[in-house]
Amino acid sequence: MNRKLLAVGVLALGLTSVAAPSFAQGIEIGPNGVRVIDPRDRDREEARDVRRDRGISEREAVRIARGEGVRDVDRVTQRRTVYRVDGADRRGQDITVDVDRMTGDVVSVR
Repeated sequence: MNRKLLAVGVLALGLTSVAAPSFAQGIEIGPNGVRVIDPRDRDREEARDVRRDRGISEREAVRIARGEGVRDVDRVTQRRTVYRVDGADRRGQDITVDVDRMTGDVVSVR
């Protein structure tokens, strides 16, 4: 009798441990239909939002400066409120683009 009770207990414990992770999933209903969201993905999204609040990176500042005409980047300096991207345009003339560190807006082009 004890063996049967032990076997049933082990079986019940095994089934609940297998079924538990499925309860942790969420669903999202959006323009792409219904999606099952894994909690790890949700945590990744929250971490990405925190990084976004810190402002833009140097790489993003260079990308924005290239959109303003910088062809070859010589130097990127970080000022108090802007990234200053120094380089040359397509004609080889020196160009400096100041990009706001928080918003990514172009402050000046010289």
